[in-house]
Amino acid sequence: MINTKVRRKLDNSAPAFGTFFKFASPNLVELIGLAGFDFVIIDTEHANFSAPEIENMIRAAQLVDMSAIVRLPDASEAQVLHALDSGASGVQVPSLRNAGDVRTLIRQAKYHPLGERGWAPGCRAGDYAFTPAKTYIADANRDTLTIVHVENMHMLADIEALCATPHLDVVFIGTGDLSQSMGHPGEAGHPDVTTAVDRIIETCTRHGKHIGAVASKREDLDRLIAQGVHYIAWQSDLVMYKNTLKAAAEMFKAYGAKPA
Repeated sequence: MINTKVRRKLDNSAPAFGTFFKFASPNLVELIGLAGFDFVIIDTEHANFSAPEIENMIRAAQLVDMSAIVRLPDASEAQVLHALDSGASGVQVPSLRNAGDVRTLIRQAKYHPLGERGWAPGCRAGDYAFTPAKTYIADANRDTLTIVHVENMHMLADIEALCATPHLDVVFIGTGDLSQSMGHPGEAGHPDVTTAVDRIIETCTRHGKHIGAVASKREDLDRLIAQGVHYIAWQSDLVMYKNTLKAAAEMFKAYGAKPA
């Protein structure tokens, strides 16, 4: 019961478009899928969700043929296990510092012989044991996405070893945290940051790793696609709702509505 839409697109060198998701609403997950997005990134690092809420949002995504990736707050074994057992298409992990951390993550996310993920085929991801265990394990090892952020100087310094790591699927460029780590907080366009981003993209491309990044405007999409970035997070649900509400409120002013 793992949605493979993003996996299939990446394997075919096609761009996949998603968004960070911060509201605990399966209804809104469905809405995003019906609108045509390929995936949502359920953001448990910067938003607050219970375990049942996460599982229901994954379920809602699958109902509209959309992949649900869970961005974890950290790389602890329990966090990885719970997200994947709930049926997530993959985990996206921030704040790691070197390739060794990533190898540990992959061991936690994959079953034998690739890793040491806790054995529980009777979970939602395994169709509650209706799917034969051997089939489920083979599918999970093949289809589950492992995505890590490069968002600090430590990981940047280890980028060659990171990109040589087997079974790492996507390297996600976190320019916000990276700019802060480089001493230029919030300045994603600073020359130091853009040089670092170019280095990440070049290294990933040379090693055949998929690249992920955030886009906030059409020019971002054009640039990222041209650079070979195929895992693209378009803003977030919060930003899209905010922008739509602001545009509506601005329109109301023509009818005499006063700003707050």
